[in-house]
Amino acid sequence: MACLIAFYSREHENYVNGTIQNLEVGNTEIAAGMLQKLTEGTMFKIEPVQPYAKGYNDCIAQAQSDQRRDARPELKGYPESIDDYDVIYLGFPNYWNTMPMAVFTFLEHFDFSKKTIRPFCTHEGSGMGISEKDIRRLCPEAKIEQGLAIHGGGVAKAEPEIRAWLENFRKDGSIA
Repeated sequence: MACLIAFYSREHENYVNGTIQNLEVGNTEIAAGMLQKLTEGTMFKIEPVQPYAKGYNDCIAQAQSDQRRDARPELKGYPESIDDYDVIYLGFPNYWNTMPMAVFTFLEHFDFSKKTIRPFCTHEGSGMGISEKDIRRLCPEAKIEQGLAIHGGGVAKAEPEIRAWLENFRKDGSIA
């Protein structure tokens, strides 16, 4: 049983542990890499054609505007198919209580019927927000399992937390 780790992540200036820091690799991408190591899944980075600004304040203004307009940013590409994947790990930073709009674009591109989606997000205090509800709305025929909210500032040490999350699926009899 194969799994896909599809994620949106942003490097450059980010809010981390109460300060603005420049990240060479985004927090969600770090978490996705840990998942890939633990599951041997295929990784796919969700990237908009028009990326957000590198500066934190400009980025949040753009992202909030996209959310208010319910935008669907064009993406650079997509996996050729998701047919071979039973489980999709869907990663993203929490942007104002949900997913970045590029993740909405990605979810609307495919038919997730009979797929299992396991969301994970990085955040600085807001957890999963309403992202799981939004995923259920966008993918009503998919099985949406319990998500994992990872504190972005602690992502470098999150592997035990990710491993424990995966173990819960194994206990339930579903693949990890």
